Amino acid sequence: MNSFSKLPSLFIAILFLWGCQSNSTDQASPEITVAQWLHFSGNPSGSGKKIVLVSGDEEYRSEEALPQLAKILSQRHGFECTVLFAQDPAFPGIVDPNFTKNIPGLEALQEADLMILFTRFRDLPDEQMEFFENYLLAGKPLIGIRTATHAFNIKDSTSKWAHWDNFNNDPGDVWDGGFGRLVLGERWYTHHGHHKHQSTQGILALGSENHPVLQGLANQSIWGPTDVYGVRLPLPDDAMPLVLGQVMDGEGPFTESDAYFGLRETDSAIATVNPATETPYNPNEPMMPIAWLKSYELPQGNVGRSFTSTIGSSTDMANAGVRRLVVNACYYLMDLEVPGQSQVDLVGQYSPSAYSFQEDAYWDQKNLKIADLQEE
Repeated sequence: MNSFSKLPSLFIAILFLWGCQSNSTDQASPEITVAQWLHFSGNPSGSGKKIVLVSGDEEYRSEEALPQLAKILSQRHGFECTVLFAQDPAFPGIVDPNFTKNIPGLEALQEADLMILFTRFRDLPDEQMEFFENYLLAGKPLIGIRTATHAFNIKDSTSKWAHWDNFNNDPGDVWDGGFGRLVLGERWYTHHGHHKHQSTQGILALGSENHPVLQGLANQSIWGPTDVYGVRLPLPDDAMPLVLGQVMDGEGPFTESDAYFGLRETDSAIATVNPATETPYNPNEPMMPIAWLKSYELPQGNVGRSFTSTIGSSTDMANAGVRRLVVNACYYLMDLEVPGQSQVDLVGQYSPSAYSFQEDAYWDQKNLKIADLQEE
Protein backbone atom coordinates (compact mmCIF):
# COMPACT_ATOMS: atom_id res chain seq x y z
CA MET A 1 0.00 0.00 0.00
CA ASN A 2 1.04 3.60 -0.58
CA SER A 3 -1.29 5.16 1.93
CA PHE A 4 -0.42 8.27 3.86
CA SER A 5 -3.74 7.80 5.66
CA LYS A 6 -2.13 5.13 7.83
CA LEU A 7 0.92 7.19 8.76
CA PRO A 8 -0.61 9.19 11.64
CA SER A 9 -1.50 6.07 13.64
CA LEU A 10 1.84 4.49 12.78
CA PHE A 11 3.64 7.69 13.82
CA ILE A 12 1.78 7.73 17.13
CA ALA A 13 2.71 4.10 17.75
CA ILE A 14 6.38 4.86 17.06
CA LEU A 15 6.28 7.84 19.42
CA PHE A 16 4.64 5.69 22.06
CA LEU A 17 7.35 3.06 21.82
CA TRP A 18 10.09 5.71 21.81
CA GLY A 19 8.53 7.34 24.85
CA CYS A 20 8.44 4.05 26.74
CA GLN A 21 12.05 3.34 25.89
CA SER A 22 13.27 6.82 26.79
CA ASN A 23 11.41 6.95 30.10
CA SER A 24 12.51 3.56 31.37
CA THR A 25 15.66 1.58 30.86
CA ASP A 26 14.59 -1.17 33.26
CA GLN A 27 11.38 -2.31 31.53
CA ALA A 28 11.03 -4.00 28.15
CA SER A 29 9.18 -2.08 25.47
CA PRO A 30 5.55 -3.16 25.02
CA GLU A 31 4.77 -5.07 21.83
CA ILE A 32 2.09 -3.69 19.57
CA THR A 33 0.00 -6.52 18.15
CA VAL A 34 -2.78 -6.34 15.60
CA ALA A 35 -5.25 -8.96 14.44
CA GLN A 36 -4.05 -10.41 11.14
CA TRP A 37 -6.81 -13.01 10.83
CA LEU A 38 -10.22 -13.79 12.26
CA HIS A 39 -11.08 -16.66 14.55
CA PHE A 40 -14.59 -17.87 15.31
CA SER A 41 -14.83 -20.55 17.98
CA GLY A 42 -16.94 -23.60 17.36
CA ASN A 43 -19.08 -25.69 19.68
CA PRO A 44 -19.86 -29.42 20.18
CA SER A 45 -22.43 -29.37 17.37
CA GLY A 46 -19.54 -28.83 14.96
CA SER A 47 -17.98 -32.21 15.82
CA GLY A 48 -14.71 -30.46 16.66
CA LYS A 49 -14.01 -29.73 12.99
CA LYS A 50 -11.75 -26.84 12.02
CA ILE A 51 -12.16 -24.89 8.79
CA VAL A 52 -9.61 -22.42 7.39
CA LEU A 53 -10.98 -19.91 4.87
CA VAL A 54 -8.34 -18.21 2.71
CA SER A 55 -9.29 -14.93 1.00
CA GLY A 56 -7.24 -12.79 -1.36
CA ASP A 57 -8.72 -11.67 -4.67
CA GLU A 58 -8.84 -8.25 -6.27
CA GLU A 59 -12.27 -8.45 -7.87
CA TYR A 60 -14.97 -10.58 -6.26
CA ARG A 61 -14.61 -9.39 -2.66
CA SER A 62 -13.64 -12.62 -0.93
CA GLU A 63 -12.65 -10.47 2.07
CA GLU A 64 -16.41 -9.84 2.48
CA ALA A 65 -17.76 -13.25 1.45
CA LEU A 66 -15.57 -15.46 3.61
CA PRO A 67 -16.04 -13.71 6.99
CA GLN A 68 -19.81 -13.98 6.53
CA LEU A 69 -19.50 -17.63 5.51
CA ALA A 70 -17.27 -18.30 8.53
CA LYS A 71 -19.83 -16.73 10.86
CA ILE A 72 -22.55 -18.96 9.41
CA LEU A 73 -20.38 -22.07 9.70
CA SER A 74 -19.44 -21.18 13.26
CA GLN A 75 -22.66 -19.84 14.72
CA ARG A 76 -25.16 -21.94 12.75
CA HIS A 77 -23.15 -25.17 12.55
CA GLY A 78 -20.59 -25.10 15.34
CA PHE A 79 -17.42 -25.36 13.26
CA GLU A 80 -14.28 -23.59 14.43
CA CYS A 81 -13.30 -21.17 11.66
CA THR A 82 -10.22 -19.11 10.86
CA VAL A 83 -10.32 -16.51 8.06
CA LEU A 84 -7.09 -15.32 6.42
CA PHE A 85 -6.51 -12.18 4.36
CA ALA A 86 -4.07 -10.66 1.87
CA GLN A 87 -1.99 -7.95 3.57
CA ASP A 88 0.96 -5.73 2.82
CA PRO A 89 3.58 -6.66 5.47
CA ALA A 90 4.25 -2.94 5.95
CA PHE A 91 0.67 -2.54 7.21
CA PRO A 92 -0.24 -5.71 9.12
CA GLY A 93 -3.86 -6.08 10.09
CA ILE A 94 -5.11 -4.06 7.10
CA VAL A 95 -6.85 -5.93 4.27
CA ASP A 96 -5.16 -5.31 0.93
CA PRO A 97 -6.44 -7.62 -1.83
CA ASN A 98 -4.14 -5.90 -4.34
CA PHE A 99 -1.06 -7.16 -2.50
CA THR A 100 -0.52 -10.60 -4.00
CA LYS A 101 2.56 -11.76 -2.10
CA ASN A 102 1.43 -12.27 1.49
CA ILE A 103 -1.34 -14.12 3.34
CA PRO A 104 -0.41 -14.43 7.04
CA GLY A 105 -1.68 -17.28 9.18
CA LEU A 106 -1.48 -20.16 6.72
CA GLU A 107 0.08 -22.30 9.43
CA ALA A 108 -3.53 -22.84 10.58
CA LEU A 109 -3.81 -25.32 7.68
CA GLN A 110 -1.69 -27.75 9.69
CA GLU A 111 -4.66 -28.51 11.96
CA ALA A 112 -7.48 -27.84 9.49
CA ASP A 113 -10.09 -30.43 8.58
CA LEU A 114 -11.16 -28.38 5.54
CA MET A 115 -9.78 -25.48 3.52
CA ILE A 116 -12.00 -23.03 1.65
CA LEU A 117 -9.90 -21.19 -0.93
CA PHE A 118 -11.00 -17.96 -2.61
CA THR A 119 -7.85 -16.36 -3.97
CA ARG A 120 -6.90 -14.98 -7.37
CA PHE A 121 -3.43 -14.94 -9.00
CA ARG A 122 -1.40 -15.03 -5.77
CA ASP A 123 2.42 -15.17 -5.87
CA LEU A 124 3.28 -16.16 -2.32
CA PRO A 125 6.66 -16.76 -0.65
CA ASP A 126 8.05 -20.28 -0.28
CA GLU A 127 7.20 -20.63 3.40
CA GLN A 128 3.54 -19.85 2.72
CA MET A 129 3.25 -22.07 -0.36
CA GLU A 130 4.61 -24.96 1.68
CA PHE A 131 1.52 -24.88 3.89
CA PHE A 132 -0.68 -25.36 0.81
CA GLU A 133 1.53 -28.15 -0.50
CA ASN A 134 1.63 -30.05 2.79
CA TYR A 135 -2.13 -29.74 3.17
CA LEU A 136 -2.77 -31.17 -0.28
CA LEU A 137 -0.08 -33.87 -0.03
CA ALA A 138 -2.01 -35.12 3.01
CA GLY A 139 -5.09 -35.46 0.79
CA LYS A 140 -7.22 -33.16 2.91
CA PRO A 141 -10.47 -31.78 1.44
CA LEU A 142 -10.67 -28.45 -0.34
CA ILE A 143 -13.42 -26.12 -1.50
CA GLY A 144 -12.45 -23.72 -4.28
CA ILE A 145 -14.67 -20.69 -4.90
CA ARG A 146 -14.82 -18.64 -8.13
CA THR A 147 -11.26 -17.42 -8.80
CA ALA A 148 -9.70 -20.36 -6.95
CA THR A 149 -9.47 -22.01 -10.36
CA HIS A 150 -6.71 -19.46 -10.97
CA ALA A 151 -5.54 -19.15 -7.38
CA PHE A 152 -1.84 -18.76 -8.17
CA ASN A 153 0.28 -16.78 -10.63
CA ILE A 154 3.93 -17.58 -9.94
CA LYS A 155 5.88 -14.85 -11.74
CA ASP A 156 9.34 -16.44 -11.46
CA SER A 157 9.58 -19.25 -14.00
CA THR A 158 12.51 -20.72 -12.06
CA SER A 159 10.53 -20.90 -8.81
CA LYS A 160 10.02 -24.32 -7.20
CA TRP A 161 6.31 -23.47 -7.39
CA ALA A 162 6.23 -22.57 -11.09
CA HIS A 163 4.15 -25.67 -11.88
CA TRP A 164 1.36 -24.36 -9.61
CA ASP A 165 0.95 -21.35 -11.90
CA ASN A 166 -2.38 -20.93 -13.68
CA PHE A 167 -0.55 -20.53 -16.99
CA ASN A 168 1.70 -23.56 -16.60
CA ASN A 169 1.61 -25.44 -19.90
CA ASP A 170 3.26 -28.84 -19.84
CA PRO A 171 1.26 -31.28 -22.01
CA GLY A 172 1.34 -34.79 -20.67
CA ASP A 173 2.45 -33.75 -17.19
CA VAL A 174 0.07 -33.99 -14.22
CA TRP A 175 0.72 -30.29 -13.52
CA ASP A 176 -0.34 -29.16 -17.00
CA GLY A 177 -2.77 -26.34 -16.25
CA GLY A 178 -1.30 -25.72 -12.82
CA PHE A 179 -3.01 -26.04 -9.46
CA GLY A 180 -6.44 -25.26 -10.85
CA ARG A 181 -6.53 -28.04 -13.41
CA LEU A 182 -4.88 -30.71 -11.22
CA VAL A 183 -6.69 -30.10 -7.94
CA LEU A 184 -9.99 -28.44 -8.89
CA GLY A 185 -10.49 -29.66 -12.45
CA GLU A 186 -10.12 -26.40 -14.37
CA ARG A 187 -7.92 -23.33 -14.50
CA TRP A 188 -8.95 -19.87 -15.71
CA TYR A 189 -10.49 -20.39 -19.12
CA THR A 190 -13.06 -17.76 -20.07
CA HIS A 191 -16.18 -15.80 -19.19
CA HIS A 192 -19.10 -17.70 -20.65
CA GLY A 193 -21.80 -15.19 -19.81
CA HIS A 194 -21.29 -11.51 -20.63
CA HIS A 195 -19.29 -10.06 -17.74
CA LYS A 196 -21.27 -7.55 -15.64
CA HIS A 197 -24.29 -7.75 -17.92
CA GLN A 198 -25.63 -11.27 -17.38
CA SER A 199 -26.29 -13.26 -14.22
CA THR A 200 -26.23 -16.95 -13.34
CA GLN A 201 -29.11 -19.20 -12.38
CA GLY A 202 -28.40 -22.67 -11.05
CA ILE A 203 -29.90 -25.74 -12.71
CA LEU A 204 -29.28 -29.10 -11.03
CA ALA A 205 -27.26 -31.38 -13.28
CA LEU A 206 -29.23 -34.33 -14.64
CA GLY A 207 -28.60 -37.37 -12.48
CA SER A 208 -27.19 -35.39 -9.56
CA GLU A 209 -30.45 -34.13 -8.11
CA ASN A 210 -30.29 -36.49 -5.10
CA HIS A 211 -26.65 -35.93 -4.26
CA PRO A 212 -26.11 -34.97 -0.58
CA VAL A 213 -24.46 -31.66 -1.54
CA LEU A 214 -27.75 -30.63 -3.19
CA GLN A 215 -29.91 -31.29 -0.12
CA GLY A 216 -32.54 -28.55 0.21
CA LEU A 217 -31.77 -27.14 -3.24
CA ALA A 218 -33.85 -27.11 -6.40
CA ASN A 219 -33.69 -25.66 -9.89
CA GLN A 220 -33.50 -21.87 -9.77
CA SER A 221 -32.82 -21.73 -6.00
CA ILE A 222 -29.20 -20.84 -6.73
CA TRP A 223 -28.62 -17.44 -8.31
CA GLY A 224 -25.90 -14.82 -8.46
CA PRO A 225 -25.21 -11.56 -10.31
CA THR A 226 -21.82 -12.79 -11.49
CA ASP A 227 -21.60 -14.29 -14.95
CA VAL A 228 -21.02 -17.96 -15.74
CA TYR A 229 -17.39 -19.06 -16.08
CA GLY A 230 -16.57 -21.21 -19.08
CA VAL A 231 -14.88 -24.58 -18.59
CA ARG A 232 -13.56 -27.12 -21.08
CA LEU A 233 -15.93 -30.05 -21.45
CA PRO A 234 -15.85 -32.72 -20.36
CA LEU A 235 -14.20 -31.90 -17.05
CA PRO A 236 -11.17 -34.13 -16.39
CA ASP A 237 -10.80 -37.36 -14.45
CA ASP A 238 -13.74 -38.25 -12.22
CA ALA A 239 -15.17 -34.72 -11.95
CA MET A 240 -18.92 -34.88 -11.30
CA PRO A 241 -21.01 -31.82 -12.27
CA LEU A 242 -23.65 -30.97 -9.67
CA VAL A 243 -25.00 -27.61 -10.81
CA LEU A 244 -25.11 -26.03 -14.27
CA GLY A 245 -25.18 -22.28 -14.85
CA GLN A 246 -28.00 -20.89 -16.94
CA VAL A 247 -27.05 -17.49 -18.38
CA MET A 248 -29.73 -14.91 -17.60
CA ASP A 249 -30.38 -11.47 -19.04
CA GLY A 250 -31.02 -8.58 -16.67
CA GLU A 251 -33.84 -6.09 -16.80
CA GLY A 252 -32.38 -2.65 -16.53
CA PRO A 253 -29.31 -0.66 -17.45
CA PHE A 254 -25.78 -1.47 -16.41
CA THR A 255 -24.87 0.74 -13.42
CA GLU A 256 -21.39 0.45 -11.93
CA SER A 257 -22.49 1.67 -8.49
CA ASP A 258 -25.19 -1.02 -8.25
CA ALA A 259 -23.93 -4.18 -6.58
CA TYR A 260 -26.28 -6.18 -8.76
CA PHE A 261 -25.55 -4.35 -12.01
CA GLY A 262 -29.17 -4.13 -13.12
CA LEU A 263 -29.57 -7.89 -12.63
CA ARG A 264 -32.02 -9.15 -10.08
CA GLU A 265 -32.91 -12.59 -8.81
CA THR A 266 -36.42 -11.94 -10.05
CA ASP A 267 -35.19 -11.48 -13.62
CA SER A 268 -36.52 -14.40 -15.63
CA ALA A 269 -35.23 -13.74 -19.14
CA ILE A 270 -32.98 -16.52 -20.42
CA ALA A 271 -30.17 -15.05 -22.48
CA THR A 272 -30.73 -15.11 -26.24
CA VAL A 273 -28.91 -11.94 -27.34
CA ASN A 274 -25.27 -10.97 -26.89
CA PRO A 275 -25.41 -7.62 -25.02
CA ALA A 276 -22.09 -6.54 -26.54
CA THR A 277 -23.09 -7.05 -30.18
CA GLU A 278 -26.91 -7.25 -29.91
CA THR A 279 -26.77 -10.35 -32.08
CA PRO A 280 -28.64 -13.60 -31.40
CA TYR A 281 -26.75 -16.32 -29.58
CA ASN A 282 -27.43 -19.20 -27.21
CA PRO A 283 -24.91 -19.39 -24.33
CA ASN A 284 -26.96 -22.13 -22.70
CA GLU A 285 -26.24 -24.78 -25.31
CA PRO A 286 -24.48 -26.36 -23.64
CA MET A 287 -24.72 -24.98 -20.12
CA MET A 288 -21.46 -24.86 -18.19
CA PRO A 289 -20.99 -26.65 -14.85
CA ILE A 290 -20.71 -24.10 -12.05
CA ALA A 291 -20.34 -26.60 -9.19
CA TRP A 292 -18.68 -30.00 -9.25
CA LEU A 293 -16.87 -32.60 -7.16
CA LYS A 294 -13.54 -34.18 -8.04
CA SER A 295 -10.78 -36.28 -6.53
CA TYR A 296 -7.19 -35.05 -6.73
CA GLU A 297 -3.74 -36.46 -6.07
CA LEU A 298 -0.48 -34.55 -5.99
CA PRO A 299 2.62 -36.56 -7.00
CA GLN A 300 3.78 -38.54 -3.94
CA GLY A 301 0.63 -37.40 -2.13
CA ASN A 302 -2.53 -38.99 -0.79
CA VAL A 303 -5.81 -38.91 -2.69
CA GLY A 304 -8.12 -36.09 -1.62
CA ARG A 305 -11.43 -34.58 -2.65
CA SER A 306 -12.27 -31.12 -3.88
CA PHE A 307 -15.47 -29.20 -4.53
CA THR A 308 -15.45 -26.24 -6.88
CA SER A 309 -18.08 -23.52 -7.19
CA THR A 310 -17.49 -20.83 -9.78
CA ILE A 311 -20.41 -18.94 -8.26
CA GLY A 312 -19.62 -17.39 -4.88
CA SER A 313 -18.65 -13.72 -5.01
CA SER A 314 -19.66 -11.58 -2.05
CA THR A 315 -22.81 -10.53 -3.90
CA ASP A 316 -23.55 -14.15 -4.85
CA MET A 317 -23.35 -15.02 -1.14
CA ALA A 318 -26.37 -12.83 -0.53
CA ASN A 319 -28.36 -15.68 -2.09
CA ALA A 320 -29.43 -18.40 0.36
CA GLY A 321 -29.05 -21.10 -2.29
CA VAL A 322 -25.40 -20.23 -2.89
CA ARG A 323 -24.73 -20.27 0.84
CA ARG A 324 -26.51 -23.62 1.24
CA LEU A 325 -24.53 -25.15 -1.62
CA VAL A 326 -21.22 -24.28 0.04
CA VAL A 327 -22.33 -25.22 3.57
CA ASN A 328 -23.57 -28.60 2.31
CA ALA A 329 -20.25 -29.17 0.57
CA CYS A 330 -18.45 -28.52 3.88
CA TYR A 331 -20.42 -31.28 5.58
CA TYR A 332 -19.95 -33.69 2.69
CA LEU A 333 -16.19 -33.20 2.39
CA MET A 334 -15.70 -33.62 6.14
CA ASP A 335 -17.66 -36.91 6.04
CA LEU A 336 -20.51 -35.51 8.10
CA GLU A 337 -24.19 -36.07 7.41
CA VAL A 338 -25.52 -33.19 5.32
CA PRO A 339 -28.57 -31.54 6.94
CA GLY A 340 -31.84 -31.91 5.07
CA GLN A 341 -32.22 -28.14 5.09
CA SER A 342 -29.01 -26.58 6.32
CA GLN A 343 -29.31 -23.35 8.32
CA VAL A 344 -27.81 -20.54 6.28
CA ASP A 345 -29.38 -17.38 7.68
CA LEU A 346 -27.03 -14.42 7.51
CA VAL A 347 -25.23 -13.42 10.69
CA GLY A 348 -25.39 -9.71 11.47
CA GLN A 349 -25.39 -7.06 8.79
CA TYR A 350 -24.25 -8.12 5.35
CA SER A 351 -24.07 -5.50 2.60
CA PRO A 352 -21.71 -6.86 -0.07
CA SER A 353 -19.91 -4.51 -2.40
CA ALA A 354 -20.25 -4.57 -6.16
CA TYR A 355 -17.57 -6.79 -7.63
CA SER A 356 -14.89 -4.81 -9.43
CA PHE A 357 -11.19 -4.05 -9.43
CA GLN A 358 -10.05 -1.13 -7.28
CA GLU A 359 -6.89 0.99 -7.38
CA ASP A 360 -4.44 0.93 -4.47
CA ALA A 361 -5.71 4.36 -3.42
CA TYR A 362 -9.16 2.89 -2.79
CA TRP A 363 -7.80 0.35 -0.31
CA ASP A 364 -5.55 2.97 1.27
CA GLN A 365 -8.55 5.15 1.94
CA LYS A 366 -10.79 2.30 3.03
CA ASN A 367 -8.20 1.20 5.61
CA LEU A 368 -10.17 -2.00 6.32
CA LYS A 369 -8.97 -3.37 9.65
CA ILE A 370 -9.29 -7.12 10.16
CA ALA A 371 -10.07 -6.52 13.83
CA ASP A 372 -13.21 -4.63 12.79
CA LEU A 373 -14.49 -7.76 10.99
CA GLN A 374 -14.38 -9.90 14.13
CA GLU A 375 -17.82 -8.97 15.47
CA GLU A 376 -19.97 -12.09 15.70
